[in-house]
Amino acid sequence: MANTKVAIIAANGGRFDAYKVFNVALAAAASDAEVGIFFTFEGLNLIHKEAHKNLPLPEGKEHFQEGFERENVPAIEEMVSMAQEMGIKLIACQMTMDVMSLDKEVFVEGVEVGGAATFIEYAKDANTSLTF
Repeated sequence: MANTKVAIIAANGGRFDAYKVFNVALAAAASDAEVGIFFTFEGLNLIHKEAHKNLPLPEGKEHFQEGFERENVPAIEEMVSMAQEMGIKLIACQMTMDVMSLDKEVFVEGVEVGGAATFIEYAKDANTSLTF
């Protein structure tokens, strides 16, 4: 997938959402695609230093945790680290941060802060755009 660019919007903040976002992003990056993720609203939980360590499962789906453990699915915290190591661009939505009174320091290291225009500039020539 060299010369491929993937743009992802992460707008939801549960554990299933995190697995969707990071699974696709990591797979694309492992295939040599350039990957950027724009985190907005509840999606900011996925890169919050504390919140991403304990993301909720949907009600009634708690049994999935057993499957994640049995199949050695990495924890979200580990997937965030993998994304950082693979050079995936992590962009926190400035407007959402302002609305929620959040500072950049509450997010994992290496997160950029930008508005929708920042993401549009990144995504304008993406081969694939996804929203979770």
